[in-house]
Parts: sequence; structure tokens; C-alpha cells
Amino acid sequence: MPEGHTVHRVARHFRDEFVGHKVTVISPQGRFSQGAQTLDGLTIVDATAVGKQLFVTFEHGWVLRVHLGIYGAWTFISRARHHSMGAPRASREEGMNESEVADFPPEPVGQVRVRIATDDVVADLRGPTACEVITEEDAQAIRDTLGPDPLVHSPAKGLKRFRERMAGTKTPVALALMNQNIVAGIGNVYRAEILFRHRLDPYAPANSLPDDVIDALWKDWTKLLKDGVKTGVMRTRSDLTAAQRTRSLRNPRIRYYVYKRQGKACRVCHMPVAIAEMASRKLYYCPHCQVEPVGRISA
Repeated sequence: MPEGHTVHRVARHFRDEFVGHKVTVISPQGRFSQGAQTLDGLTIVDATAVGKQLFVTFEHGWVLRVHLGIYGAWTFISRARHHSMGAPRASREEGMNESEVADFPPEPVGQVRVRIATDDVVADLRGPTACEVITEEDAQAIRDTLGPDPLVHSPAKGLKRFRERMAGTKTPVALALMNQNIVAGIGNVYRAEILFRHRLDPYAPANSLPDDVIDALWKDWTKLLKDGVKTGVMRTRSDLTAAQRTRSLRNPRIRYYVYKRQGKACRVCHMPVAIAEMASRKLYYCPHCQVEPVGRISA
């Protein structure tokens, strides 16, 4: 599932390429026809992200809200290149050939829910969990329900809200970090890695964590999110050399401590990394470093 850094990158791309432009909006798949009719011919005035939610604001107060979910992705096509952001899918990252430039924009490929286009760039959306046109008031109501996002809220306000929402739940910290109403943007990868970085038992109740641990989690999430937006990848290891950090941009196998490393040696204690299921999602952790209670370990 695309996590918060990806959605912030999508929002930035919309701001760079679409804000201030009148756009054509269609639904090649047909499942967004009414929404496309509402937005077609309007000018995009802003694009923002809060956690995993994207809000593209059009004139007259209309907002396109998109949640990519597990399978959603945006493909951006310009006269220079193709590139995708979101769930992994086959797409080219190289430049366009002469015939493709001459025939711009290309015909939609696959199940494109919505296409947003200017004369020079196209954004195709496939496979989202949510794609709807709402009012600005409705968009703000959704934003208000979400947990804090380090790239949206000030450090003081974000930390205060994070403290309050963590203190208000007895659920395991591994569930709390994935709850978008507690903290926005963390998905399965960041969840596993943040817990390991702080050597936290995934099953510890969120409201049992002391304030200094909560503060450290917020500070760390802020750092990781900013790096993810900058690089476009989730890179969580702090033990990489400069050369390894460069290689990690292309090689996901060296980016993580525990994510998808079940059965392999922990990079710190060398005990096997474990995997369990929590709320129908895979949870990766080190039972030695994170002091997992006996009986919940699945190597």
C-alpha cells in the first residue's frame, strides 16, 4: 500500500504541473463519469496531502479526494516521460519516442478511473480505494478526523495531537500506528520499521508508552517521512554507509531492518526475524530486540 511519503509526492507533482491550469477530466473506465463531468473544464487551484489522503482543489470549491488504498497508483505522462507513483505496477520511467510525442496524449491503457489532462501533461488514476468529488467543507471535515501529519501540522501541534490520541487508546501500539485517526501516513512498512528502531513490543498498549517514547516516535516519523518524500523510497536503516544509502535507492533489500525479512537474521541481534498477523495485516518484528511476549511468535 502506498504510504504517506508517496501521497505527498503526488500532491507536489500536482502543484508543480497542474495548479493554475484549466484541465480536461474524463473517466475512461466509466466509474467516475459524474465526477468527471463536474470537474471537466475547471482550473486546479491547489493540491495537498494529509497522510494517505490526497485533496486536489478545483475552482468553485470542488475537491477531488483520492485514497490509493492497496492497489491504487497515479501515472503521470508528459511529452518527456512516463512515471508512476503508488502501488507497484509495470510502467516506463524513460523518455517518450518521437511517435509518442506526436500522438500526445496517448490513449488510456487499462482501467483508468480518472484522467486529468492539460496540453502538456496527463495524470491517470488506476485502482484507488476512494475517488470522489466533495465540497471544501466536506474535505475539511475529513482532514479534522485524521491524525497529525508532520508535513501538515506544526511540530508542537502535531506532537500534542499525537500524544492525546495515543493516550486515548488501549490498542497495541502496532495497531495504533496504522490507525489514520491517530497518526496519518504510516503504513505497514513504516509501522514495522519504526517499532524496531525504537525496540518496542508491537503488542504493548499504546497508552502504556511514556511521554518520552511518544515524543521519540513522533520525531522519528517526521524524519523518516521527510526522507521518503525527498528520495521517493522508504529507507529506514540508520546503519548504512554513504555508499549503501546510495545503493538503497535502487535496491529495496538493503533498506529495512525487519520488513519482509521473516526468518532472516536480525541485523542487530542475529536472531530470526518473526512474522505475525495483526488485524489481517502482516507484522514483522524481532522477538529478541523487541521483547515480544512468548506465544505470539511465528518465525
